[in-house]
Amino acid sequence: MASQNGSVLMRVLVTGGSGLIGKAIEQVVMRDGEKREGEQWIFISSKDADLLDLEQTRAVFEKHRPTHVIHLAAKVGGLYLQMRENLHYLRDNLRINDNVLWTAHEMGVTKVVSCLSSCIFPDKTTYPIDETMIHLGPPHESNYGYSYAKRMIDVQNRAYFAQYGHRYTAVIPTNVFGPHDNFNEAEGHVLTAIMNKTYKAKRNNTTLNVWGSGKPLRQFIYSMDIGRLIVWVLREYDEVDPIILSVGEEDEVSIRQAVEMIAEALEFKGQIEYDTSLSDGQLKKTATNAKLRRYLPDFTFTPFREAVKLTCDWFVKNYDHART
Repeated sequence: MASQNGSVLMRVLVTGGSGLIGKAIEQVVMRDGEKREGEQWIFISSKDADLLDLEQTRAVFEKHRPTHVIHLAAKVGGLYLQMRENLHYLRDNLRINDNVLWTAHEMGVTKVVSCLSSCIFPDKTTYPIDETMIHLGPPHESNYGYSYAKRMIDVQNRAYFAQYGHRYTAVIPTNVFGPHDNFNEAEGHVLTAIMNKTYKAKRNNTTLNVWGSGKPLRQFIYSMDIGRLIVWVLREYDEVDPIILSVGEEDEVSIRQAVEMIAEALEFKGQIEYDTSLSDGQLKKTATNAKLRRYLPDFTFTPFREAVKLTCDWFVKNYDHART
């Protein structure tokens, strides 16, 4: 992707650019030295265009004329919010994804990398999960709306390749967390919601109440690691088939272990209670990163305890303007 005369050879439009993964990619590319000569990176958010609206989607593509797209924009939320609003998550995400992919096709975009989620996999399955198993049964009933909408990106990618030869693809991260995440207790993902609860419990000298039993197992991945991997996928990964981006199976931890590490990072010494009357969601969704390791056998992930500490430190430092 080098340029002889400083001209732009690759113009990358990142939708959802102000979110958790978008901010991580911006950090990796713009401040950590991953940007290459001849590349231009544009990060947009819902302030720039409502991607639920096809005309606004077309207008922002016309404005920036991307050659490549990293599609991160989505209607997202925590487990309990999705349980209440499955229909809205289904309809909104179907529209966003269709608008982005169709506009990319209309504008002649070379490559689109979309972001799926490990929650798309079947609820009743064998472990570890791999990339071939996405459509082998219904997802967990708690967030089926979001899950089916995300699955349809994979269906669309295959259809765009079959009909037009486009190499649109998708990544499937496991549970991502890090700076710029949504730390809201009701709408945020599990780790960052617990970080906020722990911070408040320490400040107010109260008990830390954790929703669920703490037993579910998850593979957590630091957002900066995902940022580096998605940049690699954009430049080097040529398959239409999706690829799981995850730490290894051996790095799986329980919610209870994660809570203890958060308490340690935030120096919370109070009592921790688990509210078992509330849903745990899926007890496990262990994924294999064997495909990723075939491509990148030497990629080094940030250790979980270190990533928790980095995220907690960022949250405390940026509490006044973090999403809470």
